[in-house]
Amino acid sequence: MTMTMMPYTRPFSLLNQLQRDINDLFMASAGTRADDQSYAADWVPAVDIKEEKDRYIIEADVPGIQAKDIEVTMENHQLTIRGQREHVKEEERGEYKRVERVRGSFVRSFTLPDVADTEHIRATTKDGVLTVVIPKSPKATPRRIQVES
Repeated sequence: MTMTMMPYTRPFSLLNQLQRDINDLFMASAGTRADDQSYAADWVPAVDIKEEKDRYIIEADVPGIQAKDIEVTMENHQLTIRGQREHVKEEERGEYKRVERVRGSFVRSFTLPDVADTEHIRATTKDGVLTVVIPKSPKATPRRIQVES
């Protein structure tokens, strides 16, 4: 009995393309145009965005990417995270190849609110998670105003 080995395809490349197509559909229906750079990316890291009293925190999953391969930029209240997961020689075993992790470039952009203190943004990476901390401007912090009689 002979077993035929089928080549393993990159399932996430299909999912990433589907996500881009769905985003295009929603952007077109909203009458807006998506950022061209993000659509040139090979993959999109998952992110969590949290708002705290005095700051915003963006956490992006970037496993296997070194800090030197990640760029965080800020321009006109647009925070952009881009990077590259290097292509490596695929491991071969017998007559098939197995590549599950997506390789290549990624780009994510976020429009920050006016209360963001864009001069004091910090970015760190640890254990495959990029953490971007965006403080809120002190003037944006709510405060109680004494009412005098």
